[in-house]
Amino acid sequence: MPSVKINGYDIYFEVYGEGEPIVLLNGIMMSTSSWTSFIDVFSKNNKLVLIDFLDQGKSQKANEPYSQDLQADIVKGVIEELHLDKIHLVGVSYGGEVALKFALKYQNKLSSLIVANTTSYTTHLLKDVGKCWNYTAKNHDGRAFFKATMPFIYSVEFYEENIEWLKKREDMFVTIFDDEWYEAYVRLVDSAENLDIREEIKEIEVPTLIISSEYDITTPIRYQKIIHEKIKNSKWVLIKGSGHASMYEKPHEFSSSVLGFINTYNEEIKIV
Repeated sequence: MPSVKINGYDIYFEVYGEGEPIVLLNGIMMSTSSWTSFIDVFSKNNKLVLIDFLDQGKSQKANEPYSQDLQADIVKGVIEELHLDKIHLVGVSYGGEVALKFALKYQNKLSSLIVANTTSYTTHLLKDVGKCWNYTAKNHDGRAFFKATMPFIYSVEFYEENIEWLKKREDMFVTIFDDEWYEAYVRLVDSAENLDIREEIKEIEVPTLIISSEYDITTPIRYQKIIHEKIKNSKWVLIKGSGHASMYEKPHEFSSSVLGFINTYNEEIKIV
């Protein structure tokens, strides 16, 4: 799969299918490979674009601190490389924050905007959570990092019912995350520390869907309520029984919410 140089960095991306383009933006610990199970459903009737942000996956690692504005510019660079006029932009968690930034900078490039389990500002609590995650990341201890992060990502029910799968992921953390990965992760967390676009997002006028989860303790429902209230005519859905990682806990609900909105946002539906 190709890469493109943007702002001096080699950025990796993948493209699948044909049709109106959907661009999926990763959460902070994700990469393009995190969407493997979703490729078929999202590319069945659309061109699907997956991107590794700077400091993620197969993209280049940064040589200095940066803000999420740079990540928004990276998304713009990829869609220009692909000669895409307008896109449906979908961002989860960290990717949702970047998607909001993108919408503020490049609104004319959007057909629609969908943000899931995300926030428009980093509260003091979130800053401290990030510092906790960074502390364990700087120790390069996969098991400690897993224990510090995963309880914030999944609901209690999912944790209890999938503990063997989670144990295998913990083993994976130990084997595949190297020093370079942890250093990149710390920069990603730091790039979101000063996010506060609560007032600016009222300028977003494209069709927008906000997705929340009932048991999300990382970005609770009230964070999405703020986004919904600020973006005029936005739609808001709640996925029941899920924690922060709604696309993994409730993949059908997540996918149907995204694709349903993309297929109906500009349709007039009259109830007679």
